[in-house]
Amino acid sequence: MSGVSLVSLALIFAELSLLAFGGANSVLSEMQRQIVDVQGWMSASEFSSLFALAQTAPGPNMMVVTLIGWRLAGPVGALVSTLALIIPSGVLAAFTVTLWHRFRDKPWRRIVQGGLVPVSVGLIAAGAAVLAVAADRDWRLAVITGALALVHYATKLHPLWLLTIGAVCGLVGFV
Repeated sequence: MSGVSLVSLALIFAELSLLAFGGANSVLSEMQRQIVDVQGWMSASEFSSLFALAQTAPGPNMMVVTLIGWRLAGPVGALVSTLALIIPSGVLAAFTVTLWHRFRDKPWRRIVQGGLVPVSVGLIAAGAAVLAVAADRDWRLAVITGALALVHYATKLHPLWLLTIGAVCGLVGFV
């Protein structure tokens, strides 16, 4: 896409990198807001499709970042967005681990760790909600999303099977 600057792409993913408590999925809602709403580089539907594709691929859950970079600026965009997400948080993590180890016996450390868990869960839930809203263009899609979310919660079925079930619903004419 010609309107995408590699610097802008790098800055967005570098910022998200520093906010990503719990991995890239924890910043999906902000990633979608930046890419779709603020920059207008793709539609919400395209974003959710890239996320679904990334989830079917083996490897880390941040694969969506690479796909977004590729879609927006080709192979160089894929590299820039991936490195921008990895490097800032990697440097911060290396620094933090050193400090974290130094203060391993301090009581405040357990309190901080306990406080970060709900933050991570909330960020991941917000990302899921944003993707569901973008993908569910009518009530039937919302029913499929809700039903498959419940199946996943109850059974821990692999997401690839859930995507297959959703595809079959489309093939048989439910959607």
